[in-house]
Formats: sequence, structure tokens, C-alpha cells
Amino acid sequence: MLSTTLNLTLKIWRQKNGKSRGRFETYSVENISTGASFLEMLDTVNEKLIREDQDPIAFDHDCREGICGTCSLYINGRAHGPDTGITTCQLHMRMFHDGDTIVVEPFRSIAFPVIKDLVTDRSSFDRIMAAGGYISVNTSGNTLDANAITVPKADADKAMDAAACISCGACVACCPNGAAMLFVGAKVSHLALLPQGKVEAKRRVLSMVKAMDEEGFGNCSVIGACEVECPKGISLENITRLNREYISARLSDENR
Repeated sequence: MLSTTLNLTLKIWRQKNGKSRGRFETYSVENISTGASFLEMLDTVNEKLIREDQDPIAFDHDCREGICGTCSLYINGRAHGPDTGITTCQLHMRMFHDGDTIVVEPFRSIAFPVIKDLVTDRSSFDRIMAAGGYISVNTSGNTLDANAITVPKADADKAMDAAACISCGACVACCPNGAAMLFVGAKVSHLALLPQGKVEAKRRVLSMVKAMDEEGFGNCSVIGACEVECPKGISLENITRLNREYISARLSDENR
């Protein structure tokens, strides 16, 4: 009969702040329900640490529904852990076995500096979005019905798939080059595929790629780990579209 509770050894990265040297610390946890989520397990660890007057483990979380992308952790060598198509908050302890040792780290990237323990600063994504991930159409008082602008269904479906990106950073964390091409590709794609996004398409892609490079992300070498580990299954096709949009914009600028 399978056990419904687990006794585990946790090796968790602890780091006081971005300037301090970090280290792994070992914790033992007992009687963790296999039905608990990974974050609920960390909550249990923190409750014990607080009772013992110790500093709780800092980790990010918000919606706990796989929507916000803030719960990003590197678990046993994989972004978001051993399951696929899920975020850390959706990872359940039934994916582990009694007696397991679980290694928990923050996402590692020069562009995601550690703030404390498992919390990283991913505002680099925000700055890339601010560089061009929007449209400047004034919709105030001029909103139209959804079907007023015709969009081919194939394009609409691809745009929706790209828009599913939750900016969690798993693509960066699992990439040997620390590339953010899947993230930027998704954000460029979902606007480039729609009529509303075409007006600013050239400026958008040039600005966002420039911001990506300035943030220190690496280059894509088409390893493909980003698509595999992405909790929303964002396709590598978006990187291809990003490259196509970028080359077109550059050539357009040079031919003016």
C-alpha cells in the first residue's frame, strides 16, 4: 500500500541578501501529506522554523493557481520540479517518495539576481515589456466588438497560445545560455500576429530585443529545453517568429 505521508530531507538554498554568500541548509520534514502542494510543504517547514525562533525560508508566491508565475523554483535540477506542464504551486508531493532528498534552489541567471533565499528579482522581464510589449491604440470610449476586426482563426489561435506565457522565467532558468528568447518571442508573437499589433511591429521587436540584450540574457542556440520546461508549453515556433520579425525590422531600417 502506498504511503499517504512522506518523511523527507530538504536541501534548501539560503542567502541573506544579494551581496551575501549563499549556502545549502538541510531540513528534515515528517508526515507531509502526498496531497499537499510543494508550497504547502514549504509553509509547513516555515511554521516549524518560526516556532523555533528561526528565520523562515523566503520564497515567492501569489495566486497559487498556476497563473501569476511568481512561484518559480528550481527543484531537483528542473524548473518547477519533476512534473511537466505545471508551475511550482501546482506541483504535488505525490511526485516524490518517502525518504527522498529534495534540492531546492532559486532560478539561476545573471539577469535574475537573488534577493533573499529562493526569491529572485525578475524585473528584467518587466523592463523588456516596458520597452515594447504593448500597443498604443487609444480604446477609451472607442471600444469595438470582438468580431469587428476579422482575424484568421489560425492566427488567432497562435496569438492566444503565445499570450499564455506567464513570465515565470523557467525558459531562462533551464537554458544553458540563460537566454530569454522564448519569453520575448512569445510576447512579440502574440501582438505581431494580430492586426492591432502590426502598426508598431518594427519598433516593438527592435526595442524589446535591445532591452533583452542590455539585461544580460544569453543567446539562443536552439537546445529546446525552454519549450520542454515551460509550464504553458510555449512553442519554439515563437523564437522563429521573433527572429523573422527582427530581421525584417532591421532590413526595413537599413533600406530607408
